[in-house]
Amino acid sequence: MSVLPPALQDLIEALGSLPGVGPRTAERYAYFLLKNPDVISQKLADSVTKLHSGVAYCKKTFALIPKDQEISTLYSDPTRNKQQVAIVAEPFDIVALEKTGQFRGTYHVLGGLVSPIDGIGPEQLHIHELVTRIDEDKVTEVILATNASVEGESTALYIQQQLKDKPVTISRLARGLPVGVDLEYADSITLSRALEGRTAL
Repeated sequence: MSVLPPALQDLIEALGSLPGVGPRTAERYAYFLLKNPDVISQKLADSVTKLHSGVAYCKKTFALIPKDQEISTLYSDPTRNKQQVAIVAEPFDIVALEKTGQFRGTYHVLGGLVSPIDGIGPEQLHIHELVTRIDEDKVTEVILATNASVEGESTALYIQQQLKDKPVTISRLARGLPVGVDLEYADSITLSRALEGRTAL
């Protein structure tokens, strides 16, 4: 039997279902909403309610777009190079790359990474659409911008195999050691990529 009112308990359980939110954090979030003006809770509730009706996926790049759009502005923008495509796992990876202000090509979101342990195979990702797009847009360079994890490396390798007969240059984001990290604490994938991407002095 819960010592908390059912409405509060329901909110804690709902918040606790979010990734990375444990029971104690869920309780803190719920109590924060309870003790503050209800305008904050209402704004949060409105945002959640409108989420699915206000967001869609670009039919070309699979990036997140407003529901009333069909194509991402990052693709339709005439100043972007459609022949250069950065391949990312998830839509929010685009945000990170765009913050650099260095990339003027377009994107292709896979919708995840190959992960047999999670039951995710290549056929569940947007790889077939990528191959079709390379032909349609006469893509000349594909930049594999997947994570430096086992799943990211496996996905990148699979894509390379699928594109081996295409007249495209395939590159990979350079991997290095973060500033301030000692070698003894670096993982093997990061160290391998750092060695591969070493530069002459």
